[in-house]
Amino acid sequence: MPQPIEEDLSTPINLPDMSGLDLDFDIIDCHHHLFDLGAVHYPWLTDHPEENFLLGNYDALKQDYGPDDYRADAGSLRVVKTVHVEAEANRAGQVAETRWLTGVMARDGLPDAIVAHAWLHRADSEEVLAAQAAFDAVRGIRSKPRTSASAAERDGVQGQPASMQDPAWREGLGLLGKYDLSWDLRVPFWHLSEAAEVCALYPDLPIVTEHTGLAWDRNEAGLAEWRRGMEALAAMEHVHLKISELGLAGAPWDYEDNRRVVREAIEIFGFERCMFASNFPVAGLRIGYVDQVSAIAHMIKDCSDAERAALFHDTAKRFYRL
Repeated sequence: MPQPIEEDLSTPINLPDMSGLDLDFDIIDCHHHLFDLGAVHYPWLTDHPEENFLLGNYDALKQDYGPDDYRADAGSLRVVKTVHVEAEANRAGQVAETRWLTGVMARDGLPDAIVAHAWLHRADSEEVLAAQAAFDAVRGIRSKPRTSASAAERDGVQGQPASMQDPAWREGLGLLGKYDLSWDLRVPFWHLSEAAEVCALYPDLPIVTEHTGLAWDRNEAGLAEWRRGMEALAAMEHVHLKISELGLAGAPWDYEDNRRVVREAIEIFGFERCMFASNFPVAGLRIGYVDQVSAIAHMIKDCSDAERAALFHDTAKRFYRL
């Protein structure tokens, strides 16, 4: 029996004519990944599939992705600095990826800073945080709290270990300030309001919300909930936003649909707290690097040069101390 042919979602749709677009500006990419499957163990890339991966099928990612691959994807764009964000390496050795990246930096001159991983609710959390902070390039931590697989199930994880209501997890989050680390916040849009409650507990902790708040439900009700959560986060000056990963599972990258999300997100947070991030190679499942930068630059083409510089360079430079 013939196998069903999977829909090709790798080509973006509704892209405008960008032939005359000005791309002559410096870029700091504040969120990308590198993989060396022989050097670091990534269970989700080598052992078992991630059932709830944000873009669905990700077989194309199951290979090495090094600095040369990244530079080839970025093409002639003027990417002047980058930040590597932890890539779900084996949690049994949370410092191994950071150690490997430090060698990559010395050899290849990329990345320029690291957002590492540490569990926040465990007895050894502070020990791991101290070990990560000992690397000069580490600027922050991404530690994803326990979240639900869908909006309908959101209440089922409240108060569980490693959830945002877990006292041990909150105590661990509070330790980041002790080690001069920021926090990369990644939760789906239906948990944004809960995340805002946690952010309010640590007004001196630099926090950045990843992937434009993961607005996965683009109907009016879903966007209304996303907007409420984003506004709650933006009400706190220490919370920032990455304009990144606009892709959706089961759908191509849609310029018109994504433009609405990007423009609203920037309106909520302001350019001075928004920063571009490629999320490559993951975002490459839906759109090329140059097309992604071009599309976002086109979305804000009516804004000032200073606002564009804030989005593509200045905010990230300040937040990650580059």
